[in-house]
Amino acid sequence: QVTSFQGVAVRSLSTSPPHDHPEHGRLVYKGNLAKTVLGVRFFSYSTSIFNLFMMPYIMLKSGIGVESLLVQAAFCGLMGFFTFVTPVTLHILTKGYVIRLYYKDEVDTYTAITYNAILGEKATVFHQKDVKIPDITKMFTTFYAKTKSMLVNPTLFPNPQDYNHLMGYDKTPLFKFEELEEVKEAD
Repeated sequence: QVTSFQGVAVRSLSTSPPHDHPEHGRLVYKGNLAKTVLGVRFFSYSTSIFNLFMMPYIMLKSGIGVESLLVQAAFCGLMGFFTFVTPVTLHILTKGYVIRLYYKDEVDTYTAITYNAILGEKATVFHQKDVKIPDITKMFTTFYAKTKSMLVNPTLFPNPQDYNHLMGYDKTPLFKFEELEEVKEAD
């Protein structure tokens, strides 16, 4: 593959298009909030670690360490609540946010890339038949892949047919003729 860059030929050593992954397949979706989610979670983790290291220093310098046990417990409880609850809550809310979604045509499988608890990328492989759409719209769930909730933005799919196939909207509904006849007879 040869591309022109300001009149100079540049040769790419890649044998696959830039949106293909050799293991996962063709890139069909890329979340636009991936860096934001990563940044917020990293900031939350770093402030929690900072709080853990600063808590003993604050207790000694403020005199809380020599006061009653009740004041110490209240201070540690309040600091501990914000130190641990905020990162856990952010993880629960954002663990299903899909940063990239790949599709393999040959085997009809999807690979969703999400962030795990330690901010690494986690791959979840599922078939289209494993996709379940929730009956009631949920705030942080577009669909379930097996039992894991996933969040995607339908407008960010470059090809709307990829979203339709993922959600199963491209399938024609199959009706049983007996059920249709029963409905007609009931009318």
